[in-house]
Amino acid sequence: MISGCGAFQGRRNIAAERVFRNQMMRAGWVWVLAVLGAAAPARTAPHTGGSSGAGYVGGDVCKTCHADIWMNFFKNPHYKSVASGREPPERTGCEACHGPAKAHVEARGGKTTIGRAFSRMEPKAVMEACLTCHAASFDKSNIRRSEHTLRDVTCINCHSIHHSPAPKFLLARKQNELCYTCHAAVRSQFEMPSRHRVNEGFLQCSDCHNPHGSMAATWSMGVGSHMVETALGTESPCLKCHVDKRGPFVFEHASVRVEGCQICHMPHGSTNAKLLRRPVVFTLCLECHNEGATGTRNQGVDLQSSRHNLLDPEFQKCTVCHVRIHGSNADPYFLR
Repeated sequence: MISGCGAFQGRRNIAAERVFRNQMMRAGWVWVLAVLGAAAPARTAPHTGGSSGAGYVGGDVCKTCHADIWMNFFKNPHYKSVASGREPPERTGCEACHGPAKAHVEARGGKTTIGRAFSRMEPKAVMEACLTCHAASFDKSNIRRSEHTLRDVTCINCHSIHHSPAPKFLLARKQNELCYTCHAAVRSQFEMPSRHRVNEGFLQCSDCHNPHGSMAATWSMGVGSHMVETALGTESPCLKCHVDKRGPFVFEHASVRVEGCQICHMPHGSTNAKLLRRPVVFTLCLECHNEGATGTRNQGVDLQSSRHNLLDPEFQKCTVCHVRIHGSNADPYFLR
């Protein structure tokens, strides 16, 4: 019996020692973590729009009802307002666009309780809401006077903020299909034999046009530029691709310099070769080079000389001889 009691007492001592050792290890880890926490620099958690007065409750509340939007919001460019952790509540997450959500949450939903329900807002109010953040972007500096704005085409007509199928710019549809929604005549032009290959994906509408408005063009006297995106030095956007036509030239073709490319070419598509406005070259040239001018180099458009018999097919394609028709550094008549 004595030896059995001694063994039992020994086992109790070992168990107590183990409990004591575990308690000391836990206490040690608590002390280590406390020291590390005191030594580590303070970190600011990403701001999700937590309550800070003025009715802001934070974007985390929104995911209760709008889980489909919230779960994919991290893919949205607007998520950077949350990820940065530096923006104030009125410029963070959902409430940055829709306004304070406290009344909406307390009412348990309803469009009438949303500070900014875009489907119920006037076009001007929608644009001003978007420009709260996007006004600093240079490409939108002319949006208030653009053709789209003047015709009440607003941001949400072209952009789908939460469910965009496009890879860029949160567009509501693929870019060319989106533009064709209103510009049906242009769509037919891109089906013509000679055309810019927009439908094939080689370029897009925004390569030549700025849908948010552009500066007045210096070519074509600023008339009929149709929100064309000017290139360097307010050049025609055609020169971004057709760099061999840029110049400057010693001898300029006045029509190119003043009226621009579209005086001879259809910009979207044509039934004629090289996007020309007329099927026969000399008929296009005769729009300017006719009997209405004075016939002198400095006071009017050059007339056809008597040796140009335009009934002869030899003279019906002017560019056979006047090959440098866009400008020349060698000959005032644009000859080879």
